[in-house]
Amino acid sequence: MRTPIHTATSSVLALALLGVLAPAAAEVAPPRDDRGTLGLSIDNDLFGGSDRHYTAGSLLTYRAPTDLPPGWLDRFADSLLPLVTAGSTRRWGLALGQHIFTPEDTDRPNPDPDDRPYAGWLYGVFTLSSATATRYGSLELQLGVVGPAALGEQAQNNVHDFFNIDRALGWDYQLANEPGVNLVYSRLWRYNFPFAADAPDGLAWGIVPNFVVSLGNVHTYAATGAMLRVGRNLGTDFGPPRARPSVAGSAFVDPTDEWGWYLFAGLDGRAVARDIFLDGNTWQDSRSVDKKHFVGDASLGAAVVFPWGRISYVHTFRTAEFEGQGTLAEFGSVTLSVRF
Repeated sequence: MRTPIHTATSSVLALALLGVLAPAAAEVAPPRDDRGTLGLSIDNDLFGGSDRHYTAGSLLTYRAPTDLPPGWLDRFADSLLPLVTAGSTRRWGLALGQHIFTPEDTDRPNPDPDDRPYAGWLYGVFTLSSATATRYGSLELQLGVVGPAALGEQAQNNVHDFFNIDRALGWDYQLANEPGVNLVYSRLWRYNFPFAADAPDGLAWGIVPNFVVSLGNVHTYAATGAMLRVGRNLGTDFGPPRARPSVAGSAFVDPTDEWGWYLFAGLDGRAVARDIFLDGNTWQDSRSVDKKHFVGDASLGAAVVFPWGRISYVHTFRTAEFEGQGTLAEFGSVTLSVRF
């Protein structure tokens, strides 16, 4: 049965593709940036009043300045990053993340075999990115581990103990240890339309279409969608950063002397070929469920941009990811990014 999110997502894909295929205007390089950006994102489904599916996550990111890229990195990027046109600025970045997944009923010591399995994912990321005033592209390599070594049980239950929340009891049945490798390529386009032509950084509306491909034993999928924004100073970023497989904006904030803000709504669709958190371990038997091959996300949120950084909140509604999932997944994400 098609949900409203499925219907709306299908409609917005055409709009996103129009943005992707639109002819490029003359590119203007964004200002050079001699500061890096450090960010911390916290995801939790308690923002949606639940404790299931993608239940919690954290992501610590760093994006380097643009002015002094290492020589070897520039040469490497020349061969691997035909992401945007000439005139782009380049950055390298690092990240460390953890995601935690649980079934709907966490009170059962032996979880329902027809519900998604317990799993943790602990990983590091190396990113190369380039941007112009209207285009952003990135290539990221994720290396990590799924299973007990990801410390999902400890992270979840220690937090539950601290806040006097019941522990999740079925972690003995989590996915087994398995190294994870993902290669993720993403493109975003930024089209801003000021309400006053003589105030390009004033009140405006804009659209940010996107396209993402991920290949690996953890996630293999292709995604596209778009974000609609209304606010001031929209040229400082490409939307807020988010943990994959959600479509991520830019982890950096372009330099600005002005405060800005925006409200946004986004729709994204993913065609999923591989999801280890549903399909189970790759090379050994484990708990698993029958995944759905199309998943839609609807997101709402707000961001405030300062001369020294950005703070954002995103609330995500995700359609069922596997057969028999009775409810939408819902979670919130708070991110603080600081330029230094």
